[in-house]
Amino acid sequence: MNYLVQMKLASHSRPSSPQDGIAFIEGYIFPSLEVLKKLQAEKKILAGGPMSGTIGIALIVQAQSAPELDELLMSLPLWPLMETDVTPLTTFDGRIATLRPGVDRLRASVKK
Repeated sequence: MNYLVQMKLASHSRPSSPQDGIAFIEGYIFPSLEVLKKLQAEKKILAGGPMSGTIGIALIVQAQSAPELDELLMSLPLWPLMETDVTPLTTFDGRIATLRPGVDRLRASVKK
């Protein structure tokens, strides 16, 4: 299953000094980007990247289950500092298959 994952830095996690900024980038950002590059090479991340103008990432992640997705996201050093939104995505064929019976019922009711 594919998931849209959007992660933004929580306001309370912002560095408050240049020294904190250096530690934040070296301790969280760079290591997280390396993990993300590895996951992309493994085809766990299908698309996405860092968001412009904010400290955040948007990703399309492929995972077999919600626990697998949780494990993947928690592997990011940055994860505890982020506010994360996850949207499960269906397929276009899946949506067609879901809608088809309803359309058929509507057609049958119109013919009556």
